[in-house]
Amino acid sequence: MINLDGKVVFVTGASRGIGAVCVRSLLDAGASVAAHLGRSGQGGEALMDEFGAERLHVLGGDLAQEGEGVRLFQAAAAWQGGVDVLVNNAGIAPSVTVDDPLELWSAVWRETLQVNLLSVADTCREAVQHFRGRGGGTIINIASRAAFRGDQPDAMHYAASKGGVIALTRSIARGFASEGVLAYAVAPGWVRTEMAEAYLNEHAEDLAREFPLGDAAPPGDVAATVVFLASGLVRHMTGATLDINGASYVR
Repeated sequence: MINLDGKVVFVTGASRGIGAVCVRSLLDAGASVAAHLGRSGQGGEALMDEFGAERLHVLGGDLAQEGEGVRLFQAAAAWQGGVDVLVNNAGIAPSVTVDDPLELWSAVWRETLQVNLLSVADTCREAVQHFRGRGGGTIINIASRAAFRGDQPDAMHYAASKGGVIALTRSIARGFASEGVLAYAVAPGWVRTEMAEAYLNEHAEDLAREFPLGDAAPPGDVAATVVFLASGLVRHMTGATLDINGASYVR
């Protein structure tokens, strides 16, 4: 069992789905977690009752707003005097196609890139500067298999944002390893979360043929990977992308 006692982890997008399971898994492994739960900051009551304010700190904020990632990271670092691991999980995937009006197309692209890439860049920048003064730290960015294989015509913006996350992660790993900063990407395919459940059920037969394992990944698979990477057990894996797609896309 991996032991994260003494580590402080900041997780974005932790109100539900992958992020919520990551927070639970990190807490179970012994970490203290600053959890960004979206605009309202609501949704962590049960975990707070179980683990207490010494182990869990809840943050609210809208990552669609410029500069919010900086503020959230600084608030997370101030909680217990520092952050050891950053997990950038927050992401959106609104639908838009080339046939939609230009105003809608542009607005969806701007919002998606702001949340999925620019806010990630901002928190990574804060983390790099923070880790430099503490002897190092770990960045874990949640990307997608769409970064490598592309996505459907109504999700090109999502794929583009996640491709940027991969390039950002690799650049950080190459540029700052000598200062103790490790950076990894995790690239899930379909994950059986609340947000994806309706689509997965609607297209169950087609998707069953796509998944060699017969189903989408459970969020626990992603969370277990995040816990492993947060442990620092394999430092020389820095720069790697770990695929979690049940061999539905092998590169």
